[in-house]
Amino acid sequence: MPKMRKKADLPTKTCVACGRPFAWRKKWEKVWDEVRYCSDRCRAKGAA
Repeated sequence: MPKMRKKADLPTKTCVACGRPFAWRKKWEKVWDEVRYCSDRCRAKGAA
């Protein structure tokens, strides 16, 4: 079984809609370079 990582060790980005930092998630593993928003709510709001 793989070794667990601390959340602080994961890569982070800044959301273009709200400006808050967010961390890498397993579901974004293959598309991390394309992820721009921290949540569906921010994605719906868009870059405001």
